[in-house]
Amino acid sequence: MGWILKNRWVISLVFTVFLIVSVSIVFWLLKEADKPKVIAVVQRLDIEYWKSFKSGAQKAFEDFDIDGQVMAPSSLYPITNQPDLLKKVLHQSPDALITAPTHPSVAYPILMEYTKKNIPIILTTSGAEWKYQTAFIGTDNITLGKTAGMLLGSMLQPGDQVAIIHGRVDDGIMIDRKNSAKEVLEEIGIEIVVEQLGYDHFGNPIPVMESVLHHYPNLKGVVATTDRLALEALKTIEKKRLNIPVIGTDGLTEIVESVDSGKIDATLSQNPYDMGYLSVEQAYKAIKGEHIQQRIDSGVDIITADNSKERLSFLKKTVH
Repeated sequence: MGWILKNRWVISLVFTVFLIVSVSIVFWLLKEADKPKVIAVVQRLDIEYWKSFKSGAQKAFEDFDIDGQVMAPSSLYPITNQPDLLKKVLHQSPDALITAPTHPSVAYPILMEYTKKNIPIILTTSGAEWKYQTAFIGTDNITLGKTAGMLLGSMLQPGDQVAIIHGRVDDGIMIDRKNSAKEVLEEIGIEIVVEQLGYDHFGNPIPVMESVLHHYPNLKGVVATTDRLALEALKTIEKKRLNIPVIGTDGLTEIVESVDSGKIDATLSQNPYDMGYLSVEQAYKAIKGEHIQQRIDSGVDIITADNSKERLSFLKKTVH
C-alpha cells in the first residue's frame, strides 16, 4: 500500500511539473506571437557599413520587444536578387518592412505588393523618393557632398586640382554626393580635373588612382563618394609617399584609423548604426498607429584627430 501511495505521489508530481512547464511554454509562445514582426531587407551584410546598420537595428529590436530580422541577398548581382528576396519576405507577412533598394526601379513593383497588404514600408539609406513610402531614414546626400567639398576645400588653395572618385553612374546617391561636392569646390576656385568611376561591375573598388596620378601629377586632393573608394585611393597615395588629402563619406574603421594615426587630416562619417535603430523605431510606431516622422536625417559627422578615438571605440562596440 505504501509503494502505491508513493508512486501515486511521484506520478502526481511529474504530472504537475509537466503541466506547469506546458502552461509556461504556451504563455511564452503566446507572448512571442504578440510581438510585432519587422524585417529589414538591405543591400548586403558583408561590409562594415551594413554590419553597423544591422547592429543598430538589433538593438532596437531588443528595446522595443520586436520579432525582428535583418537580411540581404547573397550578392548584389544579378539585380533581381534583392527583389526576389523581397518576394520571399512578403510571404512571411511582416507587420512592417525596412528596406534599402539597391536598384529602386526594379524593387518598386514588389514593394507595391506590400502596400496592397497595408504593410508599412520604411526606406533607408537610399535617397530615392517614393510616394508610397511610410517614412525615410538616412543621410541627406546633397548635404554630405557639400560638406565633403567644404572640408577638402578648407585644406586647399584656389586653382588646386582635385579628383572625384565615385560609384555607379546610375546611383542617385553617388550622383548627389559627386555633384554637390563638385559644386562647392568649383565655387571656391578648385579645379575638378577628373570624375572617375571607382567600382567594377560587381560593386568592388578598383585601383584607379595610379592612372589618375599619372595623368594629373599635380593633384592636390581627392573626394571619394564612399569610404571603400577612399581607402583604395589612399593605398596608392601612401605607396607613392604622397601627401594628398582624401575625403571619405562613411566613417569606416580603417579610414578613421587613418585619421587617428595622422595619415589624413579628416574624413566624414555617416551614422548607419543610428539609421538601423531609427528605422526600427519608426516601423514600430507605424505598426502601433502612432505619429511618425516621414523623413529623418541621420546626420553627418566630421572626424578629426580630436574625436577619432571616441569614434573608434564606438565602432569597436557596435561592429566588431
